[in-house]
Amino acid sequence: MATEESGGLAQTAAVKLSEMGERTKQLGTAIQDPERQRRIILVIVCVALLLDNMLYMVIVPIVPDYLARLESESEQAHVTGNSSTNSTQNENFDVQIGVLFASKAILQLIVNPLTGTFIDRVGYDIPLLIGLSIMFVSTCIFTFAENYATLFVARSLQGLGSAFADTSGIAMIADKFTEEAERSRALGIALAFISFGSLAAPPFGGVLYEFAGKRVPFLVLACICLADGILCMTVLKPFSSRTRENMPVGPPIYKLMIDPYIAVVAGALTTCNIPLAFLEPTIANWMEETMDSSQWEIGLTWLPAFFPHVLGVYITVKLAAQYPHLQWFYGALGMVIIGASSCIVPACKNFEQLIIPLCGICFGIALVDTALLPTLAFLVDVRHVSVYGSVYAIADISYCVAYALGPIVAGKIVHDLGFVQLNLGMGLANVLYAPALLLLRNVCLMKPSHSERNMLLEEGATGLYDTIRMEERQRKKHGYSSSGNCVPVDGNGTFAGQSKSFSEEETSEPEYI
Repeated sequence: MATEESGGLAQTAAVKLSEMGERTKQLGTAIQDPERQRRIILVIVCVALLLDNMLYMVIVPIVPDYLARLESESEQAHVTGNSSTNSTQNENFDVQIGVLFASKAILQLIVNPLTGTFIDRVGYDIPLLIGLSIMFVSTCIFTFAENYATLFVARSLQGLGSAFADTSGIAMIADKFTEEAERSRALGIALAFISFGSLAAPPFGGVLYEFAGKRVPFLVLACICLADGILCMTVLKPFSSRTRENMPVGPPIYKLMIDPYIAVVAGALTTCNIPLAFLEPTIANWMEETMDSSQWEIGLTWLPAFFPHVLGVYITVKLAAQYPHLQWFYGALGMVIIGASSCIVPACKNFEQLIIPLCGICFGIALVDTALLPTLAFLVDVRHVSVYGSVYAIADISYCVAYALGPIVAGKIVHDLGFVQLNLGMGLANVLYAPALLLLRNVCLMKPSHSERNMLLEEGATGLYDTIRMEERQRKKHGYSSSGNCVPVDGNGTFAGQSKSFSEEETSEPEYI
């Protein structure tokens, strides 16, 4: 009897194990499906971007108060001198906070040219895993830091991790989503996660810090970062035996920097983010002085702006799918909206009025980012080689310029010139820069670069990159263009209205219309 029961249990266990093995096999097959893998990759990248921006902003309500407590505890052991000494100490404290906030963007700005080249050489998956690992270490250091020096190290490490994770993540999206409409949609989703991370992190950090202590917000972010890293290793398998021998070598980053079209896009990304970067460290004091705002109002200042930002992303993606040749116009319109909204901010008299121009700023930033980030990938496709690490390193540098200057320069401008002059200057800069995007109006008419065209015509498809491009060539032969159907294509794969043959194009320099 006992033997029969044990045999039945063993049989049941064997069936369960067999079912688990079958489900694991089905899961592995599903993960290897190209379409599902692209979606999983998009999730991994979006979570990484969410984490980076949450960690960037979560310290805003935590670190100043925490350091002030440490400062007050150290001062209790000493008898303070006169009021001038206390005033000097307060100024030094403000400078320390500004340097701490800016250290992430400064290190990221320094490292980005190197990480862009590194990503072009080794691919996107290994740098993404490196970035997630560094961000995990940085978050753990934040959790247990108890002095300014340790917090500074953690903040700087976050900049190093962001230089790897942000650049490789955005570049991976551009690489996996080759069709312009799909690429715009995927980058729009990534931008929505960036926005949510930046705008939701201050209330998230403030609430947990108030009721659970300093360590809890960072522990939550560290756990999510660890889970995302494990998913990255499981799906992407960055250390497998795959090679990049058949992938093209991208141009040096300095060549991309001197490309006039890429330079215009980079300048627009910097200019449009200056209002956000400069208002974040200054608007709280201005609200206290002019509106007598409460702490909860200051903490929720930027949260309502998340919704118009997502709306701006959605509208731009839809418009880009219908009218891809007007990407430059969407960016220019966004800059005008940012400029007008920045000028309105100083005129606001209460919290409810202030929400309107802040929503306008974030809506305009969504238009600019969603329109111009896919344009960078398209410019690389048609003017250089389709490797995206360096070009998105340039985009990251553009953001870092604004966010490195913001915590340090904005306070000085407000002190010397005033809050009104700061906003008028930022608004005027955006409005004046908008016409520069007219240079991009004919980007959609550009032809693929000479070097890439020769490689595809003279050699067979020897790798994933070549195969994809050859498939795009075949689609063109049937009358479809991979660049958002901007230009009709005739039966020979050339642009309609052009009589030049393939042989003539092979021997000529690339021309841009």
